[in-house]
Amino acid sequence: MIRLAIISLIIAAVAALLGFGGVAGTFVGIAKILFFAAIALFAIFLVLGLLAGKSVSKAID
Repeated sequence: MIRLAIISLIIAAVAALLGFGGVAGTFVGIAKILFFAAIALFAIFLVLGLLAGKSVSKAID
């Protein structure tokens, strides 16, 4: 998902250089949404992984 955000930013930069301001703004917005969604998913899976790791270590002991 971070890769898609970076690709969107590159497309936005190219569009801005070519003078397509509206398209560039749209791709920047898409990149922001993808970036924050990736960060949120990372945080959720980090917490779930830590909780699962604790329960597995309790089951082993």
